[in-house]
Amino acid sequence: MRGRTKRAVALAVVLLCAAGSVGQSRPLKPEQEAKIKPDGKAEDCIPLRSIRNTRVRDDQTIDFYMNNGKVYRNTLPYACSGLGYEERFGYATSLPQLCSVDIITVLRTPPIPIGASCGLGKFQPISGAPK
Repeated sequence: MRGRTKRAVALAVVLLCAAGSVGQSRPLKPEQEAKIKPDGKAEDCIPLRSIRNTRVRDDQTIDFYMNNGKVYRNTLPYACSGLGYEERFGYATSLPQLCSVDIITVLRTPPIPIGASCGLGKFQPISGAPK
């Protein structure tokens, strides 16, 4: 039972950290979007401890800013209702990484605190993303 409690606490911490590290939703202007280019092979997972913050761009796009200066763009396979509006999401994982098979959940404003749950896509390293 003790191991289960630790795991549950760890999952809750990950979920809270995800909500706290989310930036503002900012769709990019066409000229800004045109500057963004793929910068390497898409990856299935990124390490949780390396995520500095995130920026929700719209209902289908999240940029993950890493501690080392890299930026990964995750384009969800399908639009996630309310993600661009709420600009916040949470996730739970028992691994020290966030992967394309993981599910995010839109965190809504009370009284309905939980919104849509949606699958992630691959993490595409990009260059030219605004800071």
